[in-house]
Amino acid sequence: MLDAAVLCFWSRGYEATSVRDLVEKTGITAASLYNAFGDKRAIYKKALDHYVEGSVADRIRRCEALAPRDAIGAFFEEILKRSLGDRERKGCMLVNAALDVAPHDPGFLKIVTEVLAEIEAFFLACVKAGQADGTITRSLPAGTLSRHLLGVLMGIRVLARVRPERTLLEGVVAPSLALLDGSESRITSR
Repeated sequence: MLDAAVLCFWSRGYEATSVRDLVEKTGITAASLYNAFGDKRAIYKKALDHYVEGSVADRIRRCEALAPRDAIGAFFEEILKRSLGDRERKGCMLVNAALDVAPHDPGFLKIVTEVLAEIEAFFLACVKAGQADGTITRSLPAGTLSRHLLGVLMGIRVLARVRPERTLLEGVVAPSLALLDGSESRITSR
């Protein structure tokens, strides 16, 4: 049932999703939905939490098991694969929430901010470890690189909604990975 609610909100957005849509997609009556979750906002929160746990948090856990530079590369490989395979152009439910709901709802602003901080912390831990073992350049501070990676991630997920083109998305990721490798001169010379 929660998976169906995630898909409904993810494909339509919070505002465009009605309780009727949720009833249709979940197969549960409106009364049962309200009894189980409360109002539409509470259903959306539960759906967003479920999405984050099954997507973002799961990806971070898998990638944390890899060497630092490989972890960042694998993270972006998964993002590219997911973005290019999104035939319905749903994008990322977290990014959608950041654009659609968070600006108008302090509770969702806090949720989105916390998840983005977790992603940034993952990048920061990888960059620090990679700088320590020599697999990531020390030409920029770890915090600067981790914030850059977060921005690249957000950009990819937004671009993929309107232009899910391999060349475009790989062209956004490649310079960032080259920057980690200390290949800044190759980036600017092209």
